[in-house]
Amino acid sequence: MTSMGDLVVRKSYGGDITFRIEKIVREQAIIKGTEFRLLADAPLSDLTRVHQAAAGEEKARIKATESLERLHQNRKQLAERNQSEVSREWYVSGEPSYFEVPGTVLHLDGDERYLKKSMSLYEKLHVPAHGYYINESGMANALYRLLPSIQPDIVVLTGHDGVLKNRPTADLYSLSSYKNSKHFVEAIQTARQYERNFDALTIVAGACQSHFEALLQAGANFASSPSRVLIHALDPVYIAAKASLTSIRDTIHITDVLNHTVSGTQGVGGIETRGCYRIGLPKLKDLSGLKVIPSM
Repeated sequence: MTSMGDLVVRKSYGGDITFRIEKIVREQAIIKGTEFRLLADAPLSDLTRVHQAAAGEEKARIKATESLERLHQNRKQLAERNQSEVSREWYVSGEPSYFEVPGTVLHLDGDERYLKKSMSLYEKLHVPAHGYYINESGMANALYRLLPSIQPDIVVLTGHDGVLKNRPTADLYSLSSYKNSKHFVEAIQTARQYERNFDALTIVAGACQSHFEALLQAGANFASSPSRVLIHALDPVYIAAKASLTSIRDTIHITDVLNHTVSGTQGVGGIETRGCYRIGLPKLKDLSGLKVIPSM
């Protein structure tokens, strides 16, 4: 017998993805992927309770860990590059006297649990980020208010999406064939009305099976899902962090980014984009111990 909060797989899909039961209404369960951004419903009779992730998801976790380690390595390489480029006159006690300004992220997520995971990852990577749990249909309106106040370098628009079973047309080019791609397009268009320069505002948009072409055409720098596959919960975060920690002097290496997402080129794609990271001189001082003679 299954109940709220249980980990389950769907028998009709061969138990390929592990879900958590979010809600039960009569004999139907609302289930959410533990690793992939998938929200679905299923009859309780189709669900089998499990105690660990499916084999394919364990591989996804390993890949996600490797991606995180890759970002940490990039962070270290960036520090080494900064040290080699800052002249010796800007060193104090052997330490470089500069400060860092990574790109700021505004992350809107239609899933509260995934948002918490994403914010935790930004914190680990020391990427400044503002996260908001917003239903996909409300993201465009939320951006009108949030963009002028936060003034981010990077916007992430994600949550849940998917190709509809009972869609009005079999045409995958039609936005009506998708659950939330229309809302992502509207949000991207709102962001592009605020900032048209693709290097001044990097937009990462989409979720599982999103209309990749429509999201790019609306103005996204990176989007899902070229092959209409499920994407890993943290793929948008990886791309945003990569943009935040790539120097303003460099373009983000697209192949490097896509090869190190869990979903790969079937799940995400994008266009050439400049990084957002800057350094400044001199290093910011601790004002609590600074002795200043007032001039006024």
